[in-house]
Amino acid sequence: GALADTDARWDVVAASVDDRTAAERGEADGERDARLAGDGVTFLPRSRYSSIARYSFECEEEAQVSQFCDLEAPVDAAALETLVAAGVDPALARHVAGLFVRDPLVIFQGLVEEVDDAVASDHFDNLQSTNWNTVRLKPPPPTATDSEGPGWRTEFRPMEVQLTDFENAAFAVFAVLVTRVILAFDLNLYLPVSRIDANMRRAVRRDAARSAKFYFRSQVAPDSVQGDDPRFDACCAPPGDDGPPVFEEMTCAEIIDGKGDYFPGLAPLVYAYLEHIGCDRDSLEVISAYVEHVRARARGDRPTAATWIRDFVAAHPDYERDGAVSERVARDLAVAAHEIGLGLRPAPDLLGDNLVRPISSDSAWDVRLSGVKLPKNPELSTLLHRYSQRPPFHH
Repeated sequence: GALADTDARWDVVAASVDDRTAAERGEADGERDARLAGDGVTFLPRSRYSSIARYSFECEEEAQVSQFCDLEAPVDAAALETLVAAGVDPALARHVAGLFVRDPLVIFQGLVEEVDDAVASDHFDNLQSTNWNTVRLKPPPPTATDSEGPGWRTEFRPMEVQLTDFENAAFAVFAVLVTRVILAFDLNLYLPVSRIDANMRRAVRRDAARSAKFYFRSQVAPDSVQGDDPRFDACCAPPGDDGPPVFEEMTCAEIIDGKGDYFPGLAPLVYAYLEHIGCDRDSLEVISAYVEHVRARARGDRPTAATWIRDFVAAHPDYERDGAVSERVARDLAVAAHEIGLGLRPAPDLLGDNLVRPISSDSAWDVRLSGVKLPKNPELSTLLHRYSQRPPFHH
């Protein structure tokens, strides 16, 4: 094999399933093929495996989120017309119609003509499931009711798999807690889609987690914390040209721990949320280990899996520093990764003091995480301010 000079596989996977024709990539004129969506000639600016092309909620036409959808995102005209005629709001209709500019990649035996679309969503799921984006909006199945079955869901999809269950759990738990924070504290994290694309391009670079800067909201909290500027209170507010910017470039450490006295950071907000819901001591101890691991990764105190792999290869006695990974080096790397994942090989540089143990569902915390929006009151402001000022968050 070869030692890659990137830290994430997103671009590689995107290229591996990029089935656009030359005309769809905008590289050449092509002949129309009626068998393909858009006759195989509609310009598609991104692979079917990509970051999002638009938001499925855009507020008013001239509002901030609508203007943040600032990149070309083709839609299937017939699908859009059908959705709007059926009463689907324009933003959601554009999102769904954007799925239909591509053909499904897989067909399952017995799930073609046999499917009744009135009671099953297999046909839609077949198309939706081969549009791989950083997030995916999943509607409830036709048989779901308010009391039974799953509701609307959002899949968070960009995370690279880690070497251990502890690391996977840390990032999964932290991502879920951030969603609870967004809902409970009524935060606004919208960015222009062009900046999201820029972040994705930066994220795959070598050592990006420690040294790169990413666009992120610098003003996220409601007016009870940030003041009376309407741009910071509602995603539907007009963007405006005056006052401080609503987003800026930050390091991962600044995004996680906070920056200055105006951006509290995601980790302090998570701790504030856990205090608000009355998280019990034992659960807080486990969750804190996860949050602190994310913080250590963001600061560069613990290496990413990519850095650990690169360092392992570079230190191997058989590596000749030519980018080529021999069979022996590859085997030793696989054995080391496997043993670390099972907890058979200590890896304090990767995990700190955390030990890898078998995961069990026994004694799981059975309190559902609340997403109820918190009232805007002085207590909320005090809570957020207190956590943003706590060492070692405050810089």
